[in-house]
Amino acid sequence: MGRFDRYFLMECNDIVEYVLQKYEIFAEDAELSVEEIGDGNLNYVFRVQDEKNGASVILKHSGIETRAKSGRHVDTDRNRIEAEILMLQDKYVSGYVPRVYGYDPVMCCMVMEDLKNYEVMRGALLKFSIYPFFADQITTYMVNCLLATTDIVMDHKEKKQLVKSYVNPDLCTITEQLVYSEPFGNFAGKNYVVDELKDYVEKEVYADQDLKLEAAKMKFGFMEHAQALIHGDLHSGSIFINSKGLKVFDPEFAFYGPMGYDLANVVAHMIFAKFHSIALQKEGRDKEKFQEWIDSVIRESVDLFKDKFTKRYDELCTDCMAKTEGFKEYYLEGVIHDAAGIAGCELIRRVVGVAKVKDLTEIKDNILRMEQEKKIISIAKEFIKNREKISSGQQFLGIVKKNL
Repeated sequence: MGRFDRYFLMECNDIVEYVLQKYEIFAEDAELSVEEIGDGNLNYVFRVQDEKNGASVILKHSGIETRAKSGRHVDTDRNRIEAEILMLQDKYVSGYVPRVYGYDPVMCCMVMEDLKNYEVMRGALLKFSIYPFFADQITTYMVNCLLATTDIVMDHKEKKQLVKSYVNPDLCTITEQLVYSEPFGNFAGKNYVVDELKDYVEKEVYADQDLKLEAAKMKFGFMEHAQALIHGDLHSGSIFINSKGLKVFDPEFAFYGPMGYDLANVVAHMIFAKFHSIALQKEGRDKEKFQEWIDSVIRESVDLFKDKFTKRYDELCTDCMAKTEGFKEYYLEGVIHDAAGIAGCELIRRVVGVAKVKDLTEIKDNILRMEQEKKIISIAKEFIKNREKISSGQQFLGIVKKNL
């Protein structure tokens, strides 16, 4: 039996031997170096580079528990899901995801394109970088990947097989707990906020029974609505970007769920970027330009999604009943309503829950941070409670601006 024919958790000194034995990517005389570059809590990520010519790949390796060694075990099958989904999405929207060179089910390891000429979008937004193409490209990615995997387009038996293949129970449980449960009741006692915000959260979130009821409705919608193969974690930390384009990565939370979930995450994390800018960017034309761009992304992400969805629906629809007059509009309206409510859940959970975002944690003045987080919670509550009245990008943006 070979060394890599039985699973173990690899470290840097194992990686060179593994890559040379399993893949024909580098030349025989390559001088390979390995660097562990992962900063997430689930996977180990290594960059393998040929020091002679700079050629490199990324190796993503699953552990059987989180990197924090918290005792929370997660299914190593998540890397198989991610590899297959990236390859599937490359068929739907080529060039918008990194190329996958292979997946090893024994070592639970994926080898993929190194996007070292890109940077993670969250970091770019924290520096107030502007990408005029973003709304157009991210909506092209979402519409093409999501619609193609629905019963509207796919053979129904084929779609049901995909639902089985991408059940992803462990990571769905994380979402169900951290997005739809804990933020509204602190049931596990792990939520935390700055001291100055505690009374506000107790009153405006935990004690708001109407809010909790709507969150419960959305939670079971998430669990029971196998609508499309969603990314499941499509925030600015899951997007590589440069001056020319973007690549979406890290779909390890992917499963069949409500397609509004992905749109919601895009919108919510643009809102975080907006409030980070309000708190920390100096006044002046640059701040005004960044704010104007963020506002346009919030609005256009919704409206371009709707426009492209409408067009692709007509091009791709195969189900005879889905072609019934009025059904397309009904279906799309439901997606946008879902997106509004889910965006509200995402906003609240990043303020009160255990998984924070740097957009807010970089605000070191607690009073200033509290002021922004109160506004974010107000926006979130309106998104959740009034989601069935929200149908356009301007309505999303209007609620944001009303609470500035």
